[in-house]
Amino acid sequence: MNWPDNRCRIEVSLDRQQVTLFREGKNVFEASASTAANGAGFEKGSYRTPTGNFVVRERIGEGAPLHTSFKGRLPRRIWQGEKSDDAILTRILWLHGLDPENSNTYLRYIYFHGTHAEDLIGRPASHGCIRLANKQMLELFELTPIGTAVQIS
Repeated sequence: MNWPDNRCRIEVSLDRQQVTLFREGKNVFEASASTAANGAGFEKGSYRTPTGNFVVRERIGEGAPLHTSFKGRLPRRIWQGEKSDDAILTRILWLHGLDPENSNTYLRYIYFHGTHAEDLIGRPASHGCIRLANKQMLELFELTPIGTAVQIS
C-alpha cells in the first residue's frame, strides 16, 4: 500500500475546531469537531491531540447502528444517554502518526469518533481524539478509505 493516499486527505484545525475532507483537491466534507481540552501534545497519558502528518490506518464500525458504543474498539451496545467521561460512539477512524514526534499516535489510540457530548462540539473537550457529532462521523467514515492522509495543525 502507498501511504498516505493524498487523493483523499483530511485537515483538522485545532484553532477552528474543524475537520475538512478533500477528494482530488475538492472540499467534499466539512464539520465542527472537538479536540483535546488539554491542547496539543504527543506524550502518552497527556490527553492531548497530536499534531502533524498521519494516515488513517483502521476503519472500525462498518454497518453498526448510529450511536453504537465501542469498548476496546469492539461494538457493545447502543448508547442510551447514560453519563460517560468519553464515550466512543458510531464509528472509529484510527490514526497512525508519520512524523517522529507523533509516531506513538496509534499506540495512544487516537481516533476520529462520534461522541456522547455533541453539545461540546466546536470547542476543545476531548481526551486527545477528534470527536464529531454522530451523524457527521458516519458521513466522514463513509467518505474515508484506509490510507487517507490526515494533517492536524
